[in-house]
Amino acid sequence: METTKKTKRLTEKKRTALSAYLFISPFFILFAIFGLFPMIFSFYLSFFRWDGLNPMTYVGFKNFEFIFNDPVFFSSIKNTFIIGIMGTLPQIIVAILIAFALNSQLIRFRNTFRTFIFLPYITSIVAVAIIFGVVFNNQPFGFANYFLSLFDIAPIRWDAEYWPVKIAIATMVFWRWVGYNTIIFLAGMQSIPKELYEAAKMDGATLSQQIRLITLPMLKPITMFVVFTATIGSFQLFTEPLIFLGRNLREEGITMVAYLWRDAFVYNSFGTASAAAIVLFLIIITLTAINLFITNRIGRSKKIS
Repeated sequence: METTKKTKRLTEKKRTALSAYLFISPFFILFAIFGLFPMIFSFYLSFFRWDGLNPMTYVGFKNFEFIFNDPVFFSSIKNTFIIGIMGTLPQIIVAILIAFALNSQLIRFRNTFRTFIFLPYITSIVAVAIIFGVVFNNQPFGFANYFLSLFDIAPIRWDAEYWPVKIAIATMVFWRWVGYNTIIFLAGMQSIPKELYEAAKMDGATLSQQIRLITLPMLKPITMFVVFTATIGSFQLFTEPLIFLGRNLREEGITMVAYLWRDAFVYNSFGTASAAAIVLFLIIITLTAINLFITNRIGRSKKIS
């Protein structure tokens, strides 16, 4: 009888485990099909020459040699870093200031402002790129060129010149993500005890001192998270330069993802595109390791103090 009871219990445990695995299996199946398999296949494909139709030809490390000898590839890396910094750094500063204002008791209709500030994030990225394409039109009637003409500045070719291309794309990134990061910072600020601000006001601290001495130190983990996600997002930048520059991606504004997309779907060179994807993956892994190292150091310093 005892053996039968144990067998039934084990059977019930197995049934419970099986039902649990069945419930979570769709995620792992979809991840294996659309996530894991493409990554493994990209790594495999980086050692072959393939145009998508004809049989694959093994070439070893020649795809990597090609991209490392291609000046456009290094331009794409440099552009990705520059646009990432131009779009991320001002974005984080403005997001902290807006979040501090929305967290203040002095502003009315705060919930309405929170909704409006989040709207750019849920707006279609293609629509955003098209609108900013009109704003940064090369013609004198373009909004940006018209505004510059008020100061007697000649029209700028926003999609062809080195810095104007980066400014236009970074502006799109800033406009789309500043609201999302504002909500993240706002959630972090609402976890800060209000007694700290009240005590600071009683001691005569100004608004800038409250931000510098209370808000920023308490938001260090949130800031590291935002910097990390924004950095990863900047290395995945693709739609903005593609819509703004078109299929004829110029060297001044091409990013790493746009570079590998162009190699794969314009030049039908899936081998070099996969090699570029592997390099991009290694860069992201390196940045992730650096972020984790810095975050752990901050956590340790807090525990020690």
